[in-house]
This record gives sequence, structure tokens and C-alpha cells, in this order.
Amino acid sequence: MLYSRGVFINRCYDELNLSSPDMVKLIHQEYANAGAEILETNTFGASRLRLAGFGLAEKLAAINQAGVRLAREAAGVTGPFVAGAVGPIGSHIEPLGPISHEEARGIFREQIEALLEAGIDLLVLETFNNLDELRMAVEAARAAAGSEMVIVAQVTIDDEGCIRGGLDTEAFTRELDQWPLDVIGCNCSVGPKVMLETVEKIVQFTRKPVSAMPNAGHPSRVEGRSIYLCSPEYMSQYARRLLWAGAKIVGGCCGTTPEHIKLIRSEARSLQPGRRELAVTVSEPKAKAHAMEKIPVALKSGLGAKLAAGKFVAFVEILPPRGVDASKEITGAKLCAAAGIDCINVPDGPRASARMSAQITCQLIQRDAGIEAVNHFCCRDRNILGIQSELLGAHAAGIRNLICITGDPPRMGTYPDATAVFDVDAIGLVHIVDNLNHGLDIGGAPIGSQTSLLIGVGANPGALNMDEELRRFAWKIEGGAEYVVTQPVFDLDLLETFLKSTERFKVPFIAGIWPLTSYRNAEFMVNELRVPVPERFMDRMRRVDNAEKAREEGVAIAREMVERVRHMVQGVQLSAPFGRYQMAIDVAQAMGPR
Repeated sequence: MLYSRGVFINRCYDELNLSSPDMVKLIHQEYANAGAEILETNTFGASRLRLAGFGLAEKLAAINQAGVRLAREAAGVTGPFVAGAVGPIGSHIEPLGPISHEEARGIFREQIEALLEAGIDLLVLETFNNLDELRMAVEAARAAAGSEMVIVAQVTIDDEGCIRGGLDTEAFTRELDQWPLDVIGCNCSVGPKVMLETVEKIVQFTRKPVSAMPNAGHPSRVEGRSIYLCSPEYMSQYARRLLWAGAKIVGGCCGTTPEHIKLIRSEARSLQPGRRELAVTVSEPKAKAHAMEKIPVALKSGLGAKLAAGKFVAFVEILPPRGVDASKEITGAKLCAAAGIDCINVPDGPRASARMSAQITCQLIQRDAGIEAVNHFCCRDRNILGIQSELLGAHAAGIRNLICITGDPPRMGTYPDATAVFDVDAIGLVHIVDNLNHGLDIGGAPIGSQTSLLIGVGANPGALNMDEELRRFAWKIEGGAEYVVTQPVFDLDLLETFLKSTERFKVPFIAGIWPLTSYRNAEFMVNELRVPVPERFMDRMRRVDNAEKAREEGVAIAREMVERVRHMVQGVQLSAPFGRYQMAIDVAQAMGPR
């Protein structure tokens, strides 16, 4: 309705409570005049995190309280109830994202307290697709509002009646039924037909009142605009069926105009809502599916077997080609295999560059060079659906070794205007892979089989904010990480300190070793990659007088570092700077028998 009045889609619609109050109030009045008995405030995205994206976080209280006031003024003294609308916070919570449960509860509570102070009649927590996040909202609501406030909690479903990740109707209904809620239901995403089919199942598993607020169908793009094609007559007929099915609150979400509500109200008046015996039959599964036992590390891959046996391993990093010809990379991998290297480590779009996919490069190396590959897998370019699909594909294609990373932001690369996804970070990715290794999808639903992916993660012993690095490291290990590869490290005192700080986790560490190629390369490490390089190494690289001697000195320094770390870690990852694979091999061969 706001969009139809000419408000651009990139505006903060919640802020219109302050800048365009007459417009917001008029829309409320149109719904009230159509017969709505509950008006939701224009505050769906008015939490601190979402408002911060528009630079409006400090106006949180004013926006929420204005939203309540406008709805109340439109409702009048004897008109509709005013519901404080609260949506998801706009960022993933742990374990899939950076927001802790405590932080999420705080974000929800701040908004809810502002709504309560303004005098709402009930709370509607809506369009949630993550039960953990919804639980944080419910806990915050009860803590702020007490036991008397009516709380409606609504999830958003797909065409199969599942919430994101595959959690089915029965599972999420049974979970919500245990929470201190007054009404449970669904809104958004789907049209009336799927909503009805889902409500028919929901009422089988709860005695609490049920709400149903479908979209007016799926939107179609017409001349650049999203048009919802379900007519008011069609929506009202399904409202009748929803009431027959046992729903106690019916309405509409996206695309639902006052004309829709007018006819829905007309249908509601003609019925006495009740709970009927339904023709639909919901079959109880014979046995609930459980997580499968993970495949032991030693059986996942050749690398897994070596790590489990305590052998010292060596990786060489080979970047994917910029084009479609991987012959140079395969030749380099063959050289490494002949030199006794254990694995080829393939980065995924390093420094936000456009290269052949890491997964395909891994497949070519394993097939044509006869050496095991380690696939970097980053979150930058994939949403959680793509992540899960590609992980399943990688396993089916014979890739078994992963390093789960968040990924460099596009602004670091040659296409700084490219859009990043970052649905989850490396911590969330570890949880997704661990779920698949247990035979479960991201929502905890069984997939009928399991992967056997060896889960590696990154760590930075030279991180500027070490407390944050250690906190994230702990989350990665708790999420299921099975080995760790460090960023390139030159100051081995930093590595030793980091290892002591993490020794309680008992996971194999692979130290990143980068043979320097020149003094300029060393300066790049220090000033652009923020990798500390001891002054003694800088001085050695500064003193060499030609390129060949510089590379020889870089190899000598790398050999010294490998010799020192052998008793600290269980392997090394050797970079091949600028495609000079022989430099990495020269470092590895100095290690002798392993």
C-alpha cells in the first residue's frame, strides 16, 4: 500500500511513521473502514539492527511509538485492536551467524519495550523462518510484557508447508505449542491454497488458537512492478475455508488490500469459527528420524586418515585458473604429487577474483594429477540454499576435504560493485556441513543419506583483535571443525602463543607458510595483508640484490620456519607465490621423510 503511493522500495518504510504520518494513518483507516478487527503497526522492520542499515538506529523508540500512535488514532476509541508488529532482526543468529542469542533477545526486547510503552493491545511476531530466532523473540516478549500480554507468533512457509531448512508443519507446530504463546500460525510467502493445507495440519498438533495470513498469491512482475493476482473474491473464499479448518484469526499479508479485507470480513461474519473434523489425514511416521552417526575422520579421505594417524602433512596451494584452461595448474599438481606432497589446496575466488570454480578445479586435479585436493568453500557468493546444494554436489563428485571460510568481500577484488551474499559466515557454514555429515539438512530434517566431508577451518594467529579471533575459533570447533589451517605466519612466536591459547580443543593444526619472493612482497604482506613479518626476515630480503637470489632467500626462510614449527603443528600449507610451484616443492623437500 505504501509502495502504491509512490514510496520507493529502497526507503525505510518504518521511518514513514515520522516523515509521512498522514499517509500511514490513512492506510490504517482504510483497513479499519473495511472491517479489520486488528491493525498491525507499521513497525515490522523497526528493530535496531534493521534501522541501523538506514542510519536510523537512534530513532528506534520514536519510530515504534509513532507507529502505535498512528494505528491507535485510525482505530479510534471503539475500533480495532492495535497489534505491535515485530519481524526478524535481519541477520543470522548463532550458530549460523554473528548474532548471539543474548544479543538477539536484547534487540527484540528494545523494540518490544518501545511498542509496549506506546500502548499496544497485543504483539504479532511474524514472518519468521528460523525457530531459534523466533524463540529469542518470544522470550524477549514475555520478559518485557509479562504473562498477560497476548502474543501471536507466525512462521513463514514454503509450498510444502515447511519453514526454511525443511522443518515440516508437524515439527514446527509441536515446537511452538510448547512455548508461552497465545496464538500460533503462518503468514506471508505463499498464497491461500498452501496456507489452507498447512493450517489443516497445524490444528492436528495444537489446541492453541491458530492464525492464517497468506499473501494474495505469488507476485508477478508487470511493467517492473510486483502485482499480486489473487482477487478479493478468491481470498475471501479461502478465508471461509480457513475458518472451517479451525483458524481463529484470518487476514492477509503481501498484496492484501482493504478490498480483500472487506470481503474476508464479510465471510467471517457469516461463520461461527470452530474446530471441525477434517477430511485430511495426517499420518504419523513410524519412527522419528535421528541424526546419523558421523563417519570417522580416518575414513573420510586420505587426508583424514593421515591426520587421524598423527602424520605430518604438507599442502601446496594452487589457485584456480582465470580462464577455462587448467593445464598449468594440473601440471603443477603433478609436480607436487611426484614430490610427495599430500594435498593440493584450492582457494575459492581468492581476494574476490573471478576464476574457475574451486570445486571444478579440485575435480580436475584429482582426476588428472592423481593427488587429493582440499576445496576452499566460501560464503560470499552463495545463499544457504546454494551452499547446501553445492556441498552435496561436491561430495557426489568425490571432493571430501573442505576448508570453510567466510570469503573476501567484493570490494577487495576487481569487481568492487559485485553483490555479496554472506547468508552465513564460516561458523554457520561449519554447522551446515556438520549437519550434512549427520544426514540432516540445514533445518535438521533427514535427507536420507549422509556426506563424509572433512571439515577444515581457518585461523589467524596474527589477528589484530585476538579476543574476537579466539571466540570465533571456539565456535568453529564446537560447530564440528576437524582440522585448522592458519593464515600465512612469519612470526612464529605469535603462532606458538595462539596454539597455547587453543590447546584445549585438541584439533590438528596446519601452519600456513609463504615463501617470500622479494622485499616488495614482504612489504605487501606487512602493509596490505596485515601479516606480521619479523624485522630479521625483512632485513634478509632487503639485502639480496637480484630476483633469483630473493626467491632463494625466501625459500631458505620458509625452510627455517617449517623446521621450527614441526614440533608445534601437524602439517604445513605451502603457498606457491605467483604460480611458482617449485618454490613450494623446494620448501617441502627440505622436510625430509614424514
